[in-house]
Amino acid sequence: MPASGSEKKAKMTLKDLPAHLEQQRTHVVCGTERNKHVNTLTAANIFRPLGIDNSWDLTAFKEQFEIKINKLNDECMEFEMIGCDPAIANALRRILIAEIPTVAIEHVFIVNNTSIIQDEVLAHRLGLIPLAIDPAILEDRLPEETANEKNTIIFKLDVTCKRSGDKIINDRVTSGHLQWLPSGSEMPDETGGKFASGQSYMAGLTEPHAVHDDILIAKLRPGQSITLEAHCIRGEGREHAKWSPVATAWYRLYPEVKVIKEEIGDEVIDELIETAPGLFYRHASSGKLCAGIAREHEQHLEKVRLMLDREEISSCVQLLKRKHHFIFTIESTGILPPNTLFLQALEILSRKAQKLADKL
Repeated sequence: MPASGSEKKAKMTLKDLPAHLEQQRTHVVCGTERNKHVNTLTAANIFRPLGIDNSWDLTAFKEQFEIKINKLNDECMEFEMIGCDPAIANALRRILIAEIPTVAIEHVFIVNNTSIIQDEVLAHRLGLIPLAIDPAILEDRLPEETANEKNTIIFKLDVTCKRSGDKIINDRVTSGHLQWLPSGSEMPDETGGKFASGQSYMAGLTEPHAVHDDILIAKLRPGQSITLEAHCIRGEGREHAKWSPVATAWYRLYPEVKVIKEEIGDEVIDELIETAPGLFYRHASSGKLCAGIAREHEQHLEKVRLMLDREEISSCVQLLKRKHHFIFTIESTGILPPNTLFLQALEILSRKAQKLADKL
């Protein structure tokens, strides 16, 4: 017996959407004054009048999701994340900025400071220095706890500026002057930093130091000096930016340029090719206008967008952004490699999802 019309509609998928609705679902259309179709269409019943189910499907997600790494070094990672919702991309971005633990200077005990910088400003500058310390070796320090070898790393800073003939020595105090104290505080009665044992032989601990030795802390004149102890603890960026492991983590939508008109005047074609060479070109045989890969010519996209306020241009080409294709960039402060940060962000996101699932 042949299937009824309603049964046929029930079998329709997103691939059966009309072209204009498919574009609204998958792309942002860019314009000079405003962008169109910026919302993500996630409601399961949004296409129900057409007999199409828009429910999220785990199997389809696994088949479509893809990551392409474009750039990776010790400081920066750029990759493309394809086939996921903006909420996932933004969740990863926020986790990278605020929820991956690192170690930073939290308490500064100043013995002597005759520099021009006030004590509180000096302490703030010290706190923002990224430290090459694996946070996994330390335990979280609770507010009521005192400093010990398991939850605190201690640095000493003791610099005096003086003259030596015609030269001035130690006129610049930098992060390279920080000295690690593996045995704990040199003034434990004042700081409360008593260690039961030294940290030199702690498993997994290499000598703590600043990520960069040339970060300027203060400038001194002959006779001025700075003497202090800096106590470092674990923390997260949600509490203070000094614990954020990234200089920045951000993403943008993948760009696309589309020719939407068959017959285009030679003047318009020549203008587009002249304005955005490489992005636009003539077909070798037909001479018609063709669009190249927008990702390879991003320096021209803003010029094209500004041209779209003219009818003769906007009727021929479209500047689009793919809603589910993200170009993600992670710039590490140097504490941890960016690929390690990304994996940790995924683990944290996975734990959050599991916690939610357990409470359902």
